[in-house]
Amino acid sequence: MPTFTALTTLADPEKAEALGLALEEIEPEATGVGVFEMEDGSGLWEVGAYFTEVPDEVALALLAAAHDAKPFVVSELPETDWVAHVRRELHPVKAGRFFVYGSHDADMVPEDKVALLIEAAMAFGTGHHGTTQGCLEALERLIAAGAVKRNVVDIGCGTAVLALAAAKVWPHPVLASDIDAVAVEVAEANVAANGEAGRVRCVEAAGFDHPDLHGAAPFDLIFANILKGPLVELAPEVATHCAQDGHVILSGLLNAQAEEVIAAYAAEGLSLEHHAEIGEWNTLTLCR
Repeated sequence: MPTFTALTTLADPEKAEALGLALEEIEPEATGVGVFEMEDGSGLWEVGAYFTEVPDEVALALLAAAHDAKPFVVSELPETDWVAHVRRELHPVKAGRFFVYGSHDADMVPEDKVALLIEAAMAFGTGHHGTTQGCLEALERLIAAGAVKRNVVDIGCGTAVLALAAAKVWPHPVLASDIDAVAVEVAEANVAANGEAGRVRCVEAAGFDHPDLHGAAPFDLIFANILKGPLVELAPEVATHCAQDGHVILSGLLNAQAEEVIAAYAAEGLSLEHHAEIGEWNTLTLCR
């Protein structure tokens, strides 16, 4: 199956994030979208998308113009088994007691760690990104402080690595949701591979918009590892669905975006308990 990329750059990080969100709505559908600050000191941001069909270059041109970006450069990639390639390149990640690995590294799992088998696939959250690692370390701090969470939800779960981590340490059912149907399928496969099919339930939902999520609320721990824009938009819903004295772990935001997110949640009655940085990414632990 051919793969096409569409790449552009722009100087404004807010517009870059907005353009990334807009790319998720384009037709034909993008199979993946990324927004990254370039590491060449230029101050520019790269926004790109992958497609399995030839992208609509007129639609891309309109999006670029609307967000003050340079015209997209569209390229066809040579046919490569990208999942196999990524599996070869990924190495296990340690985050507190958690050990995130792929099946190719099964012989490296330490006996004293909580093992999370997460395969590289067409969904975000293998545990190698600073945002996922930051969430696992935030979970580790709660556990070390003696927290026992009985009602946990992972919003925007991707591969379900965070939902699985909670299920591995606490003997209570966990809910996981994602707006993307492919991510839900990947999450379910990972849940089964980790032997947690009876305790982690995955549903397709935008935010908390699902009967199972409404019925299970309030939650005493909410994960949301997504992007700054959706995090800010979700603040009222998160506050509504969070139990008194419950915790919220947020990530997917750049260091420069943290204060805006903190303010949005403070306005809903959630106070900052811990603030961590891994590279350019931020993880927030909030409490109601």
